[in-house]
Amino acid sequence: MIPPYVVLDPLLISWLQEDIGRGDRTTAGLGALVHQSCHAIWIAKAPGIIAGLPIAQRVFALLDSAAQLTPLVSEGSHCEAGTAIAEITGPLGALLTGERVALNLAMRLSGIATLTRQYVDKIVDLSAQLVDTRKTTPGLRMLEKYATRIGGARNHRLGLDDGVMVKDNHIAVAGSIEAAVTHIRQGLPYPLTIEVETESLSMVEAALAADVDIIMLDNMSLAEMATAVTRIRQIHPHVKIEASGNVTLATLRAVAETGVDYISTSAPITRSPWLDLSMRIKY
Repeated sequence: MIPPYVVLDPLLISWLQEDIGRGDRTTAGLGALVHQSCHAIWIAKAPGIIAGLPIAQRVFALLDSAAQLTPLVSEGSHCEAGTAIAEITGPLGALLTGERVALNLAMRLSGIATLTRQYVDKIVDLSAQLVDTRKTTPGLRMLEKYATRIGGARNHRLGLDDGVMVKDNHIAVAGSIEAAVTHIRQGLPYPLTIEVETESLSMVEAALAADVDIIMLDNMSLAEMATAVTRIRQIHPHVKIEASGNVTLATLRAVAETGVDYISTSAPITRSPWLDLSMRIKY
């Protein structure tokens, strides 16, 4: 979901301040024209999934409460190049000053949603679900994860406080999976889950013995993954299974066919190009 305004507004204001600096000298130079009411449209210049229109609307509203962005397409819909996706009305000054920040956000989020949808479509007929990761742009995590949801994926942890994930370095420090889980479980608030990252079948056995909630199969071969899934289902059928590590569009379906519950990948966020959008003043 879109973050509440009490969380979203400080981010948007900081990005507007970054762009505006000591003032929009070009727009201010138009004099009285900046107060005139005008009409503009947003055009998709490439095909893709549209995301971020409600956030763009908030950008303009923060500059002038009279500025109104009206979506012409639904959030998450696929649009072809040349499609009018939104119209904006309001004082010319607000539209011109907010244009870059609003477009940047919508283009970034639409790009993520577009690539996410390609991944999701690859496994839409299978039970595995695509999830994102914490590999996000600093400051943009909530919005980038919002975009993956618009694209059809599910969110993994938003932050370190959302759940326990015992990774290789935690295991190395504690000495073993069992020791790491035992230490962490003693002070873990209810009802947070414990996930353990495993890289071998022996580590899977250790995670099963520790009775964790989720087992991640990290960078395993397809054969190892299938064996691990079978073993986990035999011993603890309630345990959720996640696959991760170098997942691409080419390998995604084969990973899903091993029977895992979730496939996590950073690719929709880290490898997505922006979707090109533009604003045209129509008066």
